[in-house]
Amino acid sequence: MTEYVPTPNLPAPDIVRCAYMELVVTDLARSREFYVDVLGLHVTEEDDEAIYLRSLEEFIHHNLVLRKGPIAAVAALAYRVRSPEGVDAAEAYYRELGCRVERRREGFTKGVGDSVRVEDPLGFPYEFFYEVQHVERLTQRYDLYSAGELVRLDHFNQVTPDVPRGRKYLEDLGFRVSEDIQDSDGVTYAAWLHRKQTVHDTALTGGNGPRMHHIAFATHEKHNIIQVCDKMGALRISDRIERGPGRHGVSNAFYLYILDPDGHRIEIYTQDYYTGDPDNPTITWDVHDNQRRDWWGNPVVPSWYTEASLVLDLDGNPQPVIEREEKSEMAVTVGADGFSYTREPGAGSGSDAGQGFKLGAQL
Repeated sequence: MTEYVPTPNLPAPDIVRCAYMELVVTDLARSREFYVDVLGLHVTEEDDEAIYLRSLEEFIHHNLVLRKGPIAAVAALAYRVRSPEGVDAAEAYYRELGCRVERRREGFTKGVGDSVRVEDPLGFPYEFFYEVQHVERLTQRYDLYSAGELVRLDHFNQVTPDVPRGRKYLEDLGFRVSEDIQDSDGVTYAAWLHRKQTVHDTALTGGNGPRMHHIAFATHEKHNIIQVCDKMGALRISDRIERGPGRHGVSNAFYLYILDPDGHRIEIYTQDYYTGDPDNPTITWDVHDNQRRDWWGNPVVPSWYTEASLVLDLDGNPQPVIEREEKSEMAVTVGADGFSYTREPGAGSGSDAGQGFKLGAQL
């Protein structure tokens, strides 16, 4: 039975959106080549230890920090709050939860001021900030706009063993659930949660964790994603394309998953939908619905379920990975013991009625 995180008596910080991730990479030059030369993210500033990158439409200092270190991992998943008082609220909220909390008035990275970092109840290094250095928003710099331009940071995706526990914790923090994946036994395999008015600012994927599944950047159109694939093919790095391009069922977004030189997973993402109304309905998918992960019914490669990045504690050490005790999505949908369907038995029309199964064993 799930042991839920207690709900604090103090109000949660008012989170606006996911804002940046700090990634530790083992070879800064190789990572720069990937994120700047291949993906086209824009350099705000850099030195021998770190590179600060932003997407085309961003006006805050960065959406991604690449910091040189001995172990590839995630140092922070950072959220912007609505006011300076939100940083105070975050500090008090997590102290009431009994979490480890560190506050730096000068910030943890260049370009960001007064900030709080915590080791949250799920084991993730969360950061909350308001003060930030503004930089040029490149929206109308069409001279810089590439065919595969990444225009916004869209979301994070976190791997955690107990999705219902994480879901309640994030709902207490003010997130709302847009979609989830469950089965007829009530097991929850994943959930998508948002603060901004899109499908998610972060998602919870059930698995061994805490680990970071991916960070996602948005493009304007799906042809931008196809250009990323074409460019990677031309550069003979198509082996770094892990999954896609395709169309998700969950979120409806067009997607591509690629791997950086350290194996950190990046999603390129576009065309999800508005979720801003207070009564926006939650969509629940059957874990056996073959179109939940890919609207076209293409199978998910096993590495997408099993591989993810380590996350660090506030001292820079990798957090221990805890195994998921409940059924895994891969186990129940892939291979001889699993199945998925496009049409449930008896659904559909004509001679195809009830014959819409795609066995996981096809992998």
